Amino acid sequence: MKQNTRFLFPAFCAMLFILLTVILKTVDVGYVCGLESKVGLSHLNGRAHCFFGQSETWYEISEVTGLAAIACGGVFALIGVFQLIKRKSIFKVDREIILLGCLYAALAVIYVFFDKAVINCRPITAFGETAADSSFPSSHTVLAAVVSGSAIMLLPKYIKKNILRHIISALVCAVGVITVVGRLLSGVHWFTDILGSVFLSCFLLSLFGALIAKKQE
Repeated sequence: MKQNTRFLFPAFCAMLFILLTVILKTVDVGYVCGLESKVGLSHLNGRAHCFFGQSETWYEISEVTGLAAIACGGVFALIGVFQLIKRKSIFKVDREIILLGCLYAALAVIYVFFDKAVINCRPITAFGETAADSSFPSSHTVLAAVVSGSAIMLLPKYIKKNILRHIISALVCAVGVITVVGRLLSGVHWFTDILGSVFLSCFLLSLFGALIAKKQE
């Protein structure tokens, strides 16, 4: 019974993300704040954007934490490369690392897809950029949330000392949370960009966790 229900939550999160994407293309699509491009749920996004405002400081903070998330992912990538060299077979690399590599590959595919399939454009031009680009979902938010969340799942396997593991888990969690909050408060994303990113991240992380649990049985 447990095996049959393990993938229900990932499926639920995927449906929420797909539903939100469809809504953004069909419901209350209009202009906000004098922008040239239309946005779905325009009244909700317009009010949220006015409420949260914009902040270059939070933008810079989220850029730094985004790089920290990439570095965190790089550590696990190095673990996989080290195991591959030492064990001389990809089939002998830890299954968790293989699954993590597949997760990272999925992130890359999603990034490229939504960079081409534009759902919404940014409410403001990103600080230091010359033109507004695709903003749904927030790639920084998805990257930080998924890399941080997956790292926390795998830390118990590779760090046995409880105190050290808890400290690193807290730092990694902070990277994810600060990036999500920072992207919203920076003003370079609509509220629904962040919401969609959370739905997508929950789908990827819960699916990753379900696959790990299945492999460990």
